[in-house]
Parts: sequence; structure tokens; C-alpha cells
Amino acid sequence: MPKLTLDRLDLRGKRVFIRADLNAPLDRGTVSDDTRLRAVVPTLRYALDAGAAIVLASHLGRPKGRVAPELSLRPVAERLETLLGRRVELAPDCVGPATLERAQRLVPGGILLLENLRFHPEEEANDDGFAKALAALADCYVDDAFAAAHRAHASIAAITGHLQPAAAGLLLQAELGALGRILEAPARPLVAILGGAKVSDKIALVEHLLGRVDALLIGGGMAFTFLRALGHDVGRSLVEPDRVETARRALEAARRRGVSLVLPVDAVVADGVDAPAGRVVGVREIPAAQMGLDIGPRTVERFREALAGAKTVVWNGPMGVFEREPFAAGTLAVARAVAASGAFAVVGGGDTVAAVTQAGVADRIGYLSTAGGAFLEFLEGRALPGVEALTEVG
Repeated sequence: MPKLTLDRLDLRGKRVFIRADLNAPLDRGTVSDDTRLRAVVPTLRYALDAGAAIVLASHLGRPKGRVAPELSLRPVAERLETLLGRRVELAPDCVGPATLERAQRLVPGGILLLENLRFHPEEEANDDGFAKALAALADCYVDDAFAAAHRAHASIAAITGHLQPAAAGLLLQAELGALGRILEAPARPLVAILGGAKVSDKIALVEHLLGRVDALLIGGGMAFTFLRALGHDVGRSLVEPDRVETARRALEAARRRGVSLVLPVDAVVADGVDAPAGRVVGVREIPAAQMGLDIGPRTVERFREALAGAKTVVWNGPMGVFEREPFAAGTLAVARAVAASGAFAVVGGGDTVAAVTQAGVADRIGYLSTAGGAFLEFLEGRALPGVEALTEVG
């Protein structure tokens, strides 16, 4: 069933609980990258313009259910004030009498940011009593935290049992629209690109995508497990021995379905990730003492050819150790090839979005997803607790 969206709520004079993902990196007490904060600003402005007061909630880091002053949301409140051009009050806690009193004092146009939800173990436990206390702070609920939508946490799932209506914010709606466009009725050919370190992290996605895509391009560390499945000796490259047979079955499934599964034919190798430079070799010639740390130029060209006629592209995961300059070229080249393809492209995951930005082609990508785990789970076809909990319409 379709889910209720923000634009269908009557917000005038209401206190709206907005669950956002404000989990921004901090550097000496200030926000060092405000990408996630900027992503939720349209939803905040919409609610304010509609006459609402906002109770804003998020987690930050992993305090493991205890108060950790270094993970306070105060720097986030300060940065949001700059982005919004209005005061953002920080509550002393996310629940309790003092926080409830401040929420009840809110007038239209006011914003109260709750302190870090994960200072309480009940948040990650999806505790119903904790969710009820959060729900008491507002009149309706909006989830705009797609990056956390795969978590059955109190502020995401259990809260909707006590606070209705529960709607999708503008960011969550956009994420679901972009990913739904890939899964439901993509323009074809549909090409998926997967990278990152481990097959185990993405094998469910590989298996799901094989029934939907026209081509699947695999790079990054996970490619070496597939290459081992083909019988290649890949030196000290990352291989998951217990996943070799799984990779072999995926290769066979691709062959049966007529899906073009494209693997690297060359790689940039070195003694380790700290090496000042690497050299290009064919995947059959990787020295026993070295490891593959990026895809090589012939692989880039194969990937570019596979992308040339694509109408829809989905990409998650870098092609090598992207954070190290000697091994970033393959990922940057693929970013440019995706942009040049002219396809509607959806890119997800922090490293992958960073690569697109670094390559200077972010403005030529159809949609940049703020999410990592939720992005993958949605593409795997799994139900997301944060989406399931929203009010159904129609």
C-alpha cells in the first residue's frame, strides 16, 4: 500500500515529531560535513512554512546506551541554526519532564532538537515505553531518516504505535521514489555496479539483482572472490574462502539468466594499502606476494562499454581502496563513465557518493542517496521497518 506523505498532513498549529538522520561527522566540536543536515532542510522548511512547530530527533554515533558528552547534538543544533537562519533549541534529553515541558511550550516556527536518542539503550531496543514517551512530545510524526529506515528502533518503528498520523518526509519520499524507479519499472537496459570489500555484505543483493538487471559490473575487493571462483590465483588480494562457492553459483545463475556479469580483467597491485604507488597487471598475473587494490584501465574500458547504452544505472561501492590516492583512479573513472552514459543513475553509500563528488560529476547523477545499509536492503527487496511503520493510504 502507498504510504502517507508530508504534503497530505495538516500541520498548522501542530507540533510535528520529525525523525531525521543528523549523524554528521564532528571535528573538535563542530560539524565537519553537513551533507546529511542539508538533506533534511527542505522537510524542516516545509513544516515551518505550513505553520508547525518541530520536535526534531536523531542519533549521533554509537554511545551504546549511555550519555557520552562528545556525542552531544549541540554542534548539530548550531549548524542547523546557520542553515535555517533561525534558533534551534537543544533539549537536555530526548525524554523526561524537562524535555516534555519545553516541547509543550513550542509555538509555530519553533524548533526543539532532542538530545542524542542513543544515549538511552531503549532506543535501539525498540522499547515501547520509551517510544510512548517520545510520542508524548508531539501531535503527529514524520520520518525523514531513510538512512536509518532499516533499523527497528523506538523513534522509527515503535513510536508510530502511539503517534499518528505517521508520514514520510520529503527526503524519505525522494529516496523511495528513486529506488522504486529501479525496482518497479526501470528503463532498460538496467546496469548495476557493485564494489566494496566483501561479497558477504552484498551477496543477497547480487542474487536479487540477477533477476532484474541486464548487466552486473563487479569491482572492489569483492571481485577477487568471484575471480577465485573462476580459478584465478589472485595473490594476497581480499578473498572470502567461505563465499567462493556462493560466488560460483552467482556466476552460473547469471549465465542461465542471460545477464552479463562483468568482472575485472586487470588490476592495480601493490604490497599493501600504504604503498606509495601500484602497477597494473592482468588478473591472471597478480604476484603471489601482492594484492589488487583497484581496477585497471582495461577493466574501466569494459565497464564504460557496458554503461554506454544503459538507460538506468544503480551503483554502490568503490572499485578499489578509494581513500588512498594511488588506488582511486578506477573509482573516479567509473563515476565519470556513469555520468557520461546519460542514464538515470542512482548512487548510494558514503564512499560512492564521495567518489562522484570528487570526480566532479555529482550534478550529472540522477539521484544521490544519503543511505548505505537501508539503500542495500531496499534493493535486496527487504521490507524496511521505518517504511512499514508509516500510515497507509488509499
